[in-house]
Amino acid sequence: MFQRQDSSQNQMEFICIEDLVPPDHLLRKIDKHIKFSFIYDKTKDLYSDIGRPCLDVVILFKMMLIGYLFGIRSERRLEQEIKVNVAYRWFLGLGLSDTVPDHSTISQNRRRRFKESNIFRDIFDEILRQAIDSGLVGGEYLYTDSTHLKASANRNRREVVEVAQTPKDYLDDLETAVNRERKAHGKKGLKPTKKIKNRKRKIKRSLTDPESGYMCRERKGEGFYYLNHVTTDEKHNIITDVHVTPGNVHDSVPYLKRLDYQREKFNFNVKAVSLDAGYNTAPICKGLDERKIFGVIPHVRCRRNNLKIQKRHFKYIQDEDVYLCPEGQKLLYRTTSRAGSHEYISDSKICSQCSMLSECTASQNKVRVITRHVWEEYREIIRQNILTTVGKFLRQRRRETVERCFADAKELHGLRYARYRGLKNVTEQCLMTAVAMNIKKMATHLCYLIIYRLKLHFIIVKYQLQPQI
Repeated sequence: MFQRQDSSQNQMEFICIEDLVPPDHLLRKIDKHIKFSFIYDKTKDLYSDIGRPCLDVVILFKMMLIGYLFGIRSERRLEQEIKVNVAYRWFLGLGLSDTVPDHSTISQNRRRRFKESNIFRDIFDEILRQAIDSGLVGGEYLYTDSTHLKASANRNRREVVEVAQTPKDYLDDLETAVNRERKAHGKKGLKPTKKIKNRKRKIKRSLTDPESGYMCRERKGEGFYYLNHVTTDEKHNIITDVHVTPGNVHDSVPYLKRLDYQREKFNFNVKAVSLDAGYNTAPICKGLDERKIFGVIPHVRCRRNNLKIQKRHFKYIQDEDVYLCPEGQKLLYRTTSRAGSHEYISDSKICSQCSMLSECTASQNKVRVITRHVWEEYREIIRQNILTTVGKFLRQRRRETVERCFADAKELHGLRYARYRGLKNVTEQCLMTAVAMNIKKMATHLCYLIIYRLKLHFIIVKYQLQPQI
């Protein structure tokens, strides 16, 4: 029988908000397995003992967490969603008739109270410690990569400025190694470099967000960006470190410091790491070998040229310290540059009579120069690691772990664009996104672990009670 339902909603009902939230809802899992009480101790010193009572700080951070969990980028929109979403109200401990905190409460606390503090880093570290205590983080096999966030800045509103050049951490060791190699070959040692702080370089700086960096990479966007350097653990792909830099900072610059930070902060016994090809630099290979860490880093793809004979076709003879070309000629040592590269040069008289000259070099002097870094032996160790069974496994797993984190962060948690301006504010966004992703993985895995243990216990009891025939 055809009929119409009355759409009016004017009846009064007595309901329990607990019954309205589905039992398998994500927020139920989080509320059961994640402890947020530590936030009180972390933020106690940020509040005054006088004045009006503040909003419960755990409710404040839970509101922010909801925004990052479900990709709600606007704080105004977040307030509206909490008003109409029963699960959000239940998670915050608010009844159906309770007033939802205003969106300005979040923004003003973030801009004023938490601006000069490290509260977001502390929350990330504490959540990670809970994951470690739950057995979800091993700390033995780590994967690291970086992804770019488009800064909230117009790339056309910029200026060219001169900034001081930041010295690299390894320059003193490199200079010592270069002088040692030069003296071993009968060359004079290089004079000490001028103080690096007096050197300057020109960069493009945004007028909207001066702390962002102008990035121009192949197959990536051109403009002002930030780089989010992320490290994940092998066991359950839990994020163990987040570090944000301007977009014009190379991936390899902060890596060793962040690796040591994790080892000291969380007592990780790192046995192996797998990195992107951008990290394949001599200082990183040397640093991994000194730390006795098994490194897996792919080769850096060099730009192609018209020459058919590449550097890989030349063979290095270590006993004689020469390179042997495909035609049998020996390339002799010439010098060692300040950048740390040995130069091996061929004989122009022999090369001019070679039939493969046009395929080997385009030099007008008819010579071929091969360079070799003073720390090249460490890079060769990394090359051998890739060929092993473990190396191939770790290289494949890196794509399935840290690359998957970037995909989820951008598609599900709004990390494709920077919400705020300034390095500290963007770091806050990346940290809270990592916290949301870690909490979601922890709650999911711990729920499955409980179910698995219950099933296992049921099977054991069942077979113990079954009479034997």
